[in-house]
Amino acid sequence: MAARRALKAVLVDLSGTLHVEDSAVPGAQEALKRLRSAPVKIRFVTNTTKECKRDLLERLKKLDFDIQEDEIFTSLTAARNLLEEKRVRPLLLVEDGALRDFSGLDTSDPNAVVIGLAPEHFNYQMMNEAFHLILDGAPLIAVHKARYYKRKDGLALGPGPFVTGLEYATDTQATVVGKPERTFFLEALRGTSCAPEEAVMIGDDCRDDVGGAQNADMLGILVKTGKYRPGDEGKIKPPPYLTCESFPQAVDHILHHLL
Repeated sequence: MAARRALKAVLVDLSGTLHVEDSAVPGAQEALKRLRSAPVKIRFVTNTTKECKRDLLERLKKLDFDIQEDEIFTSLTAARNLLEEKRVRPLLLVEDGALRDFSGLDTSDPNAVVIGLAPEHFNYQMMNEAFHLILDGAPLIAVHKARYYKRKDGLALGPGPFVTGLEYATDTQATVVGKPERTFFLEALRGTSCAPEEAVMIGDDCRDDVGGAQNADMLGILVKTGKYRPGDEGKIKPPPYLTCESFPQAVDHILHHLL
């Protein structure tokens, strides 16, 4: 990891870190206000594919979070950027609520497959269609490969197992655009004038949030909310810079030890 510099940016995961579905993590709103009082840039980075950025922002505002749309960087945004760069027509295996972030793209006669979290589309017919497209040479683009995520009723399968199934069946490798990819974290910092060594990431996913950020030369703080399970901090090397009970505790550490 590169030599550390003075902290200038904080990246914050959303689902599992600030909220779980329509419930805020206790104290998270006030902690965010305290963080905004510090001389740091704040960006919110998320792998969510259940809803478009506008709907996500509306959910957060209803929970009384002070967040602006241009502060949010999503894996859906990264996926769209890649599709435009490749100039391909995607078969979109994402939730209907996420389709708005792909509006304007040509999806006729698909020659690429994009897969996110899409429980309603993870059936044999759709997966088989994706399978045949990939066999015919279509690139497989994974919005992310999370193993599972946290819902109010407990943990649930993420898109990772379905992406891996298509990789196995077609003997190909997906291009992953979301966390934990290094390029995702670097893109999230675009426009902040901050180097990775000047940033810290707070999240509930040890591999995707913390491990990904640390592989991009940032510090990583793991919180024990959302999808966190006991022992997660031992699943990556190097281990998290810090493990906290929740987002408010992570903010307290930043304000008292990193500034």
